[in-house]
Amino acid sequence: MEMNPSDRDPPPSEATTRMRSPRTIEETGLPFLFMLELIAKILFLRGQIRLSEMASHLCLPSTVLNGVVDFMRTEKLVEALRVGGTNTDADLHYRLTGPGRERAGECLARNAYAGPAPVSLARYCEQVRSQRVADMRIRREDLARVFENIVLDPRILEQLGAAMNSGRAIFIHGPAGSGKTYLAEHLTTLLKGDIWVPHALLVDGEVVQVYDPAIHLPALEDASAAPSLDRGAQGDARWLRCRRPTVLTGGELNMDMFDLHFDPATRYYQAPPHLKANNGLFIIDDLGRQRCSPTDLMNRWIVPLDRNRDFLSLHTGHKFMVPFDVIVVFSSNHAPEALADGAFTRRLGYKIHVGQLTEEEYARIFRQACAQYEVPWSEAAFRYLLEKKHYTEDRPLLACYPRDLVSQARDLARYEGTPVELDSRVLDWAWRNYFDNAAALS
Repeated sequence: MEMNPSDRDPPPSEATTRMRSPRTIEETGLPFLFMLELIAKILFLRGQIRLSEMASHLCLPSTVLNGVVDFMRTEKLVEALRVGGTNTDADLHYRLTGPGRERAGECLARNAYAGPAPVSLARYCEQVRSQRVADMRIRREDLARVFENIVLDPRILEQLGAAMNSGRAIFIHGPAGSGKTYLAEHLTTLLKGDIWVPHALLVDGEVVQVYDPAIHLPALEDASAAPSLDRGAQGDARWLRCRRPTVLTGGELNMDMFDLHFDPATRYYQAPPHLKANNGLFIIDDLGRQRCSPTDLMNRWIVPLDRNRDFLSLHTGHKFMVPFDVIVVFSSNHAPEALADGAFTRRLGYKIHVGQLTEEEYARIFRQACAQYEVPWSEAAFRYLLEKKHYTEDRPLLACYPRDLVSQARDLARYEGTPVELDSRVLDWAWRNYFDNAAALS
């Protein structure tokens, strides 16, 4: 049976098409005056430079800058000096004149951004839509490969696989220690394909920095180097080829973080975390422990989750729309209905409960912990732990316990200078120390 072309997976390194390199100022989508002021600021900060160096800094072809630089020379803002003996344009160095430095100083006072040329908001929206995270195809074999050594209920794997194909929000809930955070973070390994991320956006004359090297990692084939600017004739070098991003937030999250961050010193903006996460994952861990109320947080997400777009505001009051192409993953100790009303829970695509393990699953994780910490496995000690500790004290079999208990057994053996082994004495000590420190000291 022949597959529909849209169902075929792209190669892992394949990225969607970005705009070809602009040939004129008009094709950059940037106003002439903005480019003039940006060039003036670069010359002010870098001093005397060649046009090719300026082009490299701005990530634009020299041919695009020629007209602006010529205009600045006509207006006596810039002067050209010939340095070298070849008598070619390659020897020309440009620097600001006195009036040019004065003009550049005024520009820097208004907005200190002097990095790569931004892209227009319209072009950014178009690019994000062309590389939607919902267009990925996650297969059963992908889940099997990524979670090969992770003990997990097959039903949960099935839910996760379907959820990642939906592009909709995922709510993972269950008791503390059940492995929700580990599971949520591991979803990033399922992201496929590369995307194009701009250095910055220009919105109503204001610069919004988008690219974040801590979030936007180089495309896989270039992972050993800095993100390539790819100066091919067909590529707009203002865009960086990156892996799909993952942004993780936790208890530090507050409502202000969802707004543009305006730096009064530099006079330009940093994009909020969910904008940096476009075309990827945005994980909100420990939902219910944030400094803002869960209700306020959920209400903030209703429109983005429902309409796939968000609205941001500049300090000038200008409000604008940005695409919201993000798989949002909530992780919480609370069930969704305990945190939000029906209006929000209906917008959650998948609600996945991660609970206690079966004996067989718990034993597999315990064996893995023993192998990790080089502790000999003991079936008798494991049965003692189940029957005399878990079942006697009615403690659920949660994924976090084996590693924590086995590591404490290892730590005690190192302290005592004895070979590490699991027996009732060591397990009793580790159990008391883990669940009741006061009892461990008695």
